[in-house]
Amino acid sequence: MRIATCLHEGRRWCGVVEDTVVRRLPDGTSPLDAALGVRPVGPAVPLAEVRLLAPLEPATLRDFVTFEEHVEGVRRSIDGSGGVPEAWYDAPTFYFTNPYAVIGPYDDVPVPPGSKVLDFELEVAAVIGREGRDLTPEQARDHIVGYTILNDWSARDLQSREMRVNLGPCKGKDTTATLGPYLVTADELEHHRDADGFLRLALTAAVNGEVVGKDLLSNMSWTFEEMAAYASRGTVVRPGDVLGSGTCGNGGCLAELWGVRGRQDPPPLKPGDTVTLTVEGLGTVSNTVVAGTGPVPLPFARRRPRERP
Repeated sequence: MRIATCLHEGRRWCGVVEDTVVRRLPDGTSPLDAALGVRPVGPAVPLAEVRLLAPLEPATLRDFVTFEEHVEGVRRSIDGSGGVPEAWYDAPTFYFTNPYAVIGPYDDVPVPPGSKVLDFELEVAAVIGREGRDLTPEQARDHIVGYTILNDWSARDLQSREMRVNLGPCKGKDTTATLGPYLVTADELEHHRDADGFLRLALTAAVNGEVVGKDLLSNMSWTFEEMAAYASRGTVVRPGDVLGSGTCGNGGCLAELWGVRGRQDPPPLKPGDTVTLTVEGLGTVSNTVVAGTGPVPLPFARRRPRERP
């Protein structure tokens, strides 16, 4: 099932997408309710007549980094280091990003304040549908209700400087994240699962209609079930939590290409550029970059005298 969150005739509602139409769900139905079995009751509305919003409002948004090729290329681009840190192989590392920054599949993306080096990141995200704690990967499969496309927009210049403090990415990742176009229930993708448990989905990234990256989701080094199990270790994952795969390799973002090529080719994104991401079985999101606002001025840190009481 493909579940959409729509804006239509001034009202926001959830529906089930069937070919080129969307059928409205009962008032008050959430995307997760739909994924767990609530059936549509409303008439069919042409998709062309609704505005698609992000399929859900995440409770939390963890973004993992599970593609080795991406780590290698971006590390070279961001800090000039080669190879992959040995610690990366220990566990599926993630950071918490901003659930309030989520936008819809076709919304405009403002340039983050103060940034001149904007980048996209092609990812797939799993959505948690059942609460769980200290899950095994086998248990975690029953807690993943569906999947959607994630574009983790990145201000590379802000990110590079912030992470020298060994904390972050902070404002480098805080302005925008695209989710969409639909929440596709997990059962829809089971026939793509390979013998090792990975979803073998084709991924494509294009800028202004020119393809710049292609990969397979099955090149992840951990499965979504393993990621969910790690996320639940010592804590609770709850319905609405979103787990990003991390950026795919082979051009899943511009920074990886910059690291491989040793130059900013293609150039950073600018107002007017349109980024289109397509994932087999999940659909397509396409966002256009627009001018953002300037940063609100703040002082540099005061060098304090370090007095003691």
